[in-house]
Amino acid sequence: MTKPTVALFDYGSGNLRSAFRALERAGGDVTLTSDLDAARRADGLFVPGVGAYAACMEGILKHGVDAVIRERAAAGAPVLGVCVGEQVLFEEGVEHGVRTRGVGIFEGVVEQLAAQRIPHMGWNTVEADAGMRLFAGIDPAERFYFVHSYAAKTVPPGALAAICTHDEPFVAAVERGSVAATQFHPEKSGDAGYALLSNWIKGLR
Repeated sequence: MTKPTVALFDYGSGNLRSAFRALERAGGDVTLTSDLDAARRADGLFVPGVGAYAACMEGILKHGVDAVIRERAAAGAPVLGVCVGEQVLFEEGVEHGVRTRGVGIFEGVVEQLAAQRIPHMGWNTVEADAGMRLFAGIDPAERFYFVHSYAAKTVPPGALAAICTHDEPFVAAVERGSVAATQFHPEKSGDAGYALLSNWIKGLR
C-alpha cells in the first residue's frame, strides 16, 4: 500500500530532523520542502515551529506558506501544526507587548502563561474532548512533552480541544475541520507522540 505523502515545510524554524524521523516512523512518505506546490499537493502538510511567534510568522510570510495553509483549510486538506506551528494558526500572538498577526485559521490570541514557573517544560497529561481524532486509542494517562512560555487560552468556536494545566489551563491541542495542532511536541513525546502522529497519518489516506 502506498504511504500517505507528508510535506514537512521548512520555512526556517522548527525541529525538522526529529519531526522528519517521527513522521516517517508513524507511516508517512515525508518530504522536507520549501516548495509551495509540494505543500499544496501533499496528502498532509506539517507546520513546525520553535522560538518566537513573530520570527516564525516572518518566515511563514517570507515563504508564502500562510496562503497555502488557508487554501488547504478551505479545501478540507489536512494540516498539522506543532508548538509555535500551532500558535501561528491563531489570529494573533502577543510577546513582550508586541502584537503579531497570525495565519488566522483559529480564532483567539496566543499570550504568555500566567504561571510561576516559565517556561513550562516537561511532561504533562492532557484532557482531550471525546471524538478528537489525534487522541483516538490513546490512554488519557499518557504524558506529552511541552516546552513553551506562550499558549492559546481559549478554545476556538466549533473546535475540539485538549486542555493542559500549568497553573492555568491552556489549549494543548485543537482540531477543527481538516486542521489540527498541538502545543506539545509529539516528535519528542515517545510512544504517546508516535500514536498521535500515527492517528494523523492514518487520517490522510
